Amino acid sequence: MPIITLDAVSKAYQGRPLYRNVNLEVNEGDFVSFSGPNGSGKSVLFRLMCRFLSPDTGTVTIDPRFMSRGRSFPESFGILIDRPGYLPSRTGIDNLRELAAIRGVIGDDEIRATLESLGLDPALKQRVRQYSLGMKQKLALAQAFMESPKVLILDEPFNALDADAVANVKAMLRALNEQGVTIVFTSHNAQDVEELAKKRYPIENETLVAA
Repeated sequence: MPIITLDAVSKAYQGRPLYRNVNLEVNEGDFVSFSGPNGSGKSVLFRLMCRFLSPDTGTVTIDPRFMSRGRSFPESFGILIDRPGYLPSRTGIDNLRELAAIRGVIGDDEIRATLESLGLDPALKQRVRQYSLGMKQKLALAQAFMESPKVLILDEPFNALDADAVANVKAMLRALNEQGVTIVFTSHNAQDVEELAKKRYPIENETLVAA
């Protein structure tokens, strides 16, 4: 059974049709990219795939293995859509501790290791409101990665990162995919898509086109 299935999904946003009759299967171990111009609805597509939004017509199904009883949202997904809201007066590690406490599946060791892997110092006393855009992006990636999810849904994961950080994140994603993690991402950079994705779906004429 696919992890995520979109069956005849259509969605309009603020009165404008974004998707019509979209059919898609994301299978375990896939490394999938979506690409399209600004305004083509990539973030909306990701919200549909995570069931944060409901389609106007059609269905979105997530394999029950990736759900917990009584929840409508997937629990074993690492998700980066736009940039998560943080407590600006707290440090990066304190913010991640707050998020980790929701599920209680990891502790400080895992949080610190994730921050370090992305080039952020866990001991940094700087408040998040003082972070650069690149640091905020690394923190956003850390919250997606830190609980060792089985599925990663990443909207523009390389935004605001310098060349070294981009190379590091790409290496991390390749390693995770080799370990069986399913990865779905968007990027405005064609090189990112060419280097990483095994399946590519440009967004054209309000639907997905297999490349």
